[in-house]
Amino acid sequence: MEIKENKELLEKVKGLLPESAGVTEVEFEGPDIAVYVKNVAAVYNDENIIKNISSTIKKRIIVRATQSSLMNEEEALKKILGIIPKDAGVNEERMRFDKEFSQVYIEAMKPGLVIGKGGTTLIQIINETGWMPKVLRTPTINSDVINGVRNLIFREAEFRKKFLHTTGIKINRVVLKSEWLKATALGGFREVGRSCLLLETNHSKILIDCGISPEPGIKGLEANVGSGDQNKAFPYLDSANITINDIDAVILTHAHMDHMGFIPYLFKFGYRGPVYCTPPSRDFAALLLYDYVKLVQKSGGAPLYGEKDIKTMLMHMITRDYGEVTNVTEEIKLTYHNAGHILGSGIIHLHIGEGLYNIVHTGDMKYGYTRLLDQADTRYPRIDALFMESTYGGPRDITKDRGQMELALMDAIKSTVTNGGKVLIPLFAVGRSQELSLVLENYITNNPNYKLDVPIFLDGMILEASAIHTAYPEYLKMSLRKRILSNNSPFESEIFEIAKGERREILERGPAVVLASGGMLNGGASLEYFKAMAEDPKNLILFVGFNAASSLGRRVQNGLPEVALPNEEGKLEPIKINMQVRTMEGFSGHSDRSQLMRFVEKLKPMPKKIFTMHGEESKCDDLARSLNQRFKIETRSPMNLDSMRFR
Repeated sequence: MEIKENKELLEKVKGLLPESAGVTEVEFEGPDIAVYVKNVAAVYNDENIIKNISSTIKKRIIVRATQSSLMNEEEALKKILGIIPKDAGVNEERMRFDKEFSQVYIEAMKPGLVIGKGGTTLIQIINETGWMPKVLRTPTINSDVINGVRNLIFREAEFRKKFLHTTGIKINRVVLKSEWLKATALGGFREVGRSCLLLETNHSKILIDCGISPEPGIKGLEANVGSGDQNKAFPYLDSANITINDIDAVILTHAHMDHMGFIPYLFKFGYRGPVYCTPPSRDFAALLLYDYVKLVQKSGGAPLYGEKDIKTMLMHMITRDYGEVTNVTEEIKLTYHNAGHILGSGIIHLHIGEGLYNIVHTGDMKYGYTRLLDQADTRYPRIDALFMESTYGGPRDITKDRGQMELALMDAIKSTVTNGGKVLIPLFAVGRSQELSLVLENYITNNPNYKLDVPIFLDGMILEASAIHTAYPEYLKMSLRKRILSNNSPFESEIFEIAKGERREILERGPAVVLASGGMLNGGASLEYFKAMAEDPKNLILFVGFNAASSLGRRVQNGLPEVALPNEEGKLEPIKINMQVRTMEGFSGHSDRSQLMRFVEKLKPMPKKIFTMHGEESKCDDLARSLNQRFKIETRSPMNLDSMRFR
């Protein structure tokens, strides 16, 4: 079907701009509308012009100078550096001019000084040079991932412009009103892993998340998608009666593999539509997906996709901050809200049609205290149906007091190292690693009783993930945000030491605490430390997060006495598990049972229907029944492949 450009809307925008601006072009740019003018000062000297146009047409307007109006790059660089305060910490070497979008990338340690009060400094830069500033925060820890993603987006500006224009035309096409709305569970229902929900109307088809299951382990996530039990690792896309080209958009709640690990596979087989996410989620996606490919290759397997497919996905990502209302199709509006799970995780609110239906999808969320993030948002414009996670939705999933658990954690660590042992804490690189780092930094720095005279090693992707956190302090808890902005990041505390060299040599140095990525022991740095530490009864492994039912982590938790793991030659070698094994609850990025119930209780407005997901079968079922009994709301625990008709 040919999609025609909505020229009427573009002409309307053009007519709302002052003649003195000298409009040369108005075009769709993804969900936004870009306007190119000869005289940017005529627009930016009146702060109400853009605001009023956006309010009138219900879309974000971006006004840029035409290329012929731009100041010479060399002159513009000098001019901009003269405008920006010296203590903004601008990296002059990483200031780049992008003619495709008439914008200049400005990386700074203190972006607020580049923006200025009420945006005054930005407006001065625009008016005096014509270039639109794109202000980026420099992470306090060097990040190869952030550098790589930013370089990719800059290099591919010409492609991005064409992609956004094509996407914008599709979003803004004029269609008839939809008559029905349906959701189909394609993964992550009555299970944890391969999360995927298809949402359909007469005219739109979108996917919410598209992940892989963590349970099979690294070698289970190989390229043979259609064989036997392998299907349990991937969403049921082949059962949805759609083709890849039918999908209008993918909406990502957050960057964990069970929610986004299958998205590059879509691009491998021809998907070229947008993927919506928050800015931190895009960077975390790059970190975890590239790592997945390397781990599979290292283990002798064949990845589902390659680095080329991941890059293609990154080039098709459209980022949105919390609270921004964005059209993802001509009839579906998306708004991200804080989910409290990991940095940039979002509860998504979808407004479908002109009042047809409103859906809230929690993804993974935390409605409880953490040191890292504020708890999940509970206020939404309207909720007809709520899809909510149930990871810890069982009746016995009640965690102990967080303060008591922090003390118990520190006591266990201190006791082990005092007795000459080593402590291994396997962690998801994104989220739990930073939460535990904050706990350790707080007690060791501020409480003399817990001062440890042993090294605390960080290994795996933890440092890179922490670096990404420092690039987005506005997503963090206020107290932590202030520390990072004051160049006092706890992630760079002197108590931490970066693991370098052979891991066995590190352990031979004596008692130590090791924070290693690979939370379920299914691969990564944590598995290597586990193999080296497991047979010594003086050592301790501490689990502080979720372990999938068939993961090695869950089996060790349950008292597995011995396991066969590949040695350096790749041959299986039996390892006796003599080390102490403890689980410390209360540090998860998921809500426990009482927090899930309280989340629903605090929702404004109360949803009309609730569907439980992302939990083991018994937990999804029990939570649905309990919510029904307590709140008298229609609830259901759907199975994978179930469809729910809403209108």
